[in-house]
Amino acid sequence: MEARIPKIYTYADYLQLPEDARVELIEGVIYDMSPAPSRVHQKIVSELTITIGSYLRQNKKACEIYTAPFDVVLIEGGQDEKQAINVVQPDISIICDKRKLTDKGCVGVPEMIIEVVSESNFSHDYIRKLNLYTQFKVKEYWIVNPKNQTILVYRLIDNEDYLPPEAYTFSDKVKVGIFEDLIIDFAQIKEVL
Repeated sequence: MEARIPKIYTYADYLQLPEDARVELIEGVIYDMSPAPSRVHQKIVSELTITIGSYLRQNKKACEIYTAPFDVVLIEGGQDEKQAINVVQPDISIICDKRKLTDKGCVGVPEMIIEVVSESNFSHDYIRKLNLYTQFKVKEYWIVNPKNQTILVYRLIDNEDYLPPEAYTFSDKVKVGIFEDLIIDFAQIKEVL
């Protein structure tokens, strides 16, 4: 009996999916995204987006912030974007190189990604996406867990590997490493949940 070789999907295949399909493509495998996130999940995403977006505007930073659904196509060096095998929709993406932005999303690595964990896809953010973002050298990756009210912050050192994660709670103030003077007070976010 012949072993079946699983199909490796690409961004070109991804673009053929129905527009309302909520999936991500990681290492050529299609993963269904969880159903609509909880109200608390969405509130955290909104509060973080407002805080970071206001900072970007007030400080005239050249960066832009986007929330899911927003395609981030991660390409290997020299790879044509249509052949990319990694397309994710982070809860929050911060892109400072506007050349990476297209009408469809971002082609290339955002400077920072924030994922707010949903109970139905725990390992997706903590393992699968952490490995992917490590591979593609995302400068800063936050995993925000509403259930246990924690934040894990991974920061790239010397464009090589992540430092051991810094752990915070929703009572802490967390510095955004890609900016010199942005600190997010999670106690204020906790108050509005």
